[in-house]
Amino acid sequence: MGKLRNNFIFITGGVLSSLGKGVITASLASLIEELNYKVNIIKLDPYLNVDAGTMNPYEHGEVFITFDGGETDLDIGHYERFTNIYFSKNNNITAGRIYRDLINKEREGVFLGKTIQVVPHLTNEIKEKILDLSQNFDFTLVEVGGTVGDIEGLPFLEAIRQMAIEFKTKVKFIHVTYVPFLENTEELKTKPSQHSIKKLQESGIQPNLIIVRSEVPITQEIRNKIALFSNLLPKYVLNIPYLSDIYQIPLLLLNQGITKLLIDNKKNNTIKQSKWSDLNIIIKKIEKQPNVVNIAIVGKYTTLKDSYKSLIEALKHSSIENFIKINIKLIDSLKHEKKVIKKELNYIDGVIIAGGFGIRGIKGKINILKYLRENGIPTLGICFGLQLMVIEFCRNVLKIANATSQEFVLDKAVNKAVNNEDFAFVVKLMEDQKYVKLVGGTMRLGNYKCKVIDNTLAFKVYQQEYIIERHRHRYEINNEYLDLLKEKGFIVSGINEELNVVEIMEYVHHPFYLGVQFHPEFNSRIFKPNKLFSFFINFLKTNKFNKTIN
Repeated sequence: MGKLRNNFIFITGGVLSSLGKGVITASLASLIEELNYKVNIIKLDPYLNVDAGTMNPYEHGEVFITFDGGETDLDIGHYERFTNIYFSKNNNITAGRIYRDLINKEREGVFLGKTIQVVPHLTNEIKEKILDLSQNFDFTLVEVGGTVGDIEGLPFLEAIRQMAIEFKTKVKFIHVTYVPFLENTEELKTKPSQHSIKKLQESGIQPNLIIVRSEVPITQEIRNKIALFSNLLPKYVLNIPYLSDIYQIPLLLLNQGITKLLIDNKKNNTIKQSKWSDLNIIIKKIEKQPNVVNIAIVGKYTTLKDSYKSLIEALKHSSIENFIKINIKLIDSLKHEKKVIKKELNYIDGVIIAGGFGIRGIKGKINILKYLRENGIPTLGICFGLQLMVIEFCRNVLKIANATSQEFVLDKAVNKAVNNEDFAFVVKLMEDQKYVKLVGGTMRLGNYKCKVIDNTLAFKVYQQEYIIERHRHRYEINNEYLDLLKEKGFIVSGINEELNVVEIMEYVHHPFYLGVQFHPEFNSRIFKPNKLFSFFINFLKTNKFNKTIN
């Protein structure tokens, strides 16, 4: 294939946020990969945070962790789940990072006394970062966060406008917009999209392709109208109506000819048999089957599903691999602070105790863990979930009433525990975290190796001695209590040998009660599910429908 180099596709959004630009970008990248081109994706975020690490999940959804320890926007997770690419922390460029780097250069005298301005200095900084990440790739997809018209996004739009002038035919623009459906009149209304497209054009950007999100499929009349206001032929207006599964989007875009419309008409630019076609057949078959496994995710950010996006998607990946329909129920741990509301756990086949930070909601999680442990309900604890498993076990089995985590009683002002003698710190601050002063980007982050102990449930899950998983935490299980825990059957089944810290623990007197210090959900992809979730789903399926675990 005659390969092209440094082709740029910029994806913008209008009307409102959460239109699915990230999933659309990831879907397009996957389709371009199927054409055997080398693809990279960059996310531009207009907010002034340097990264997503300090943001509350209710503010912006989950924080996705990259292999190299980046705390990034959740869209980076979409990019990884749909493609074969491992993205770096550098692939998420925020306005905060741009301004910080620009000001550092000014302080170092790089600009030799010039007056630093948005144009050209800030826009040059944006372009420079995009170009640095685009070396040796055939296509670079750049998703611009926010919506057209946001004041903080203007420098990014100006930067990509300039790139269209500089690189001419190497640059294309996709604009994602929304057409609402008014139920009372049963009409699709294009006016919001018209304004959004006009606003984009006022920035000097002419879209090459429009993707319309809608609750119901748009008509040809609507397509023609949007095309007219976009200076495009109707074939360049694609539609993604509501779908039951995001993994249906790549095939939908492919069937509307997105690769042919965006990639120059040269040889080998068609996908003969897409992997997404086979996957969609499986998804539709699973949706029709009567058997369902019910899984609860216990957390404290349950009113916003995006807070647990990677976890929910990882479960979906494993449900497809195990060919079983799953029903996910989000349970707010705050409701269980006084006592366990048993009816919330009715018909639940397995429970995941999700990660988190801080003391809010932990009483509810500990109460639920006690109930799950005593009643033999399959349980998987993730990161903070493992730590709470240990605290609950120490309090209720080892009878260490004051067992707790240093996180809950840490005096932030002096960075030390208050009244040490009053607590048994079964979970403690990691050694390398004791002198950390900054909050953002300072935890144990990214890939770390774990040795899986033979003859354990963990080894049965992974079937290999060493695994690599992604981490995001400051606290660890206190090794001083491991012998006491082992005496009662709560054993270590995975360790980091270099740091001598616990990675996996399991309770041997329980069908499935296992906790991990890492976040396996960040290592799961639609075509390569994480082994831990696949085993867990298979275990629940076997328990419920009496089939053999592979």
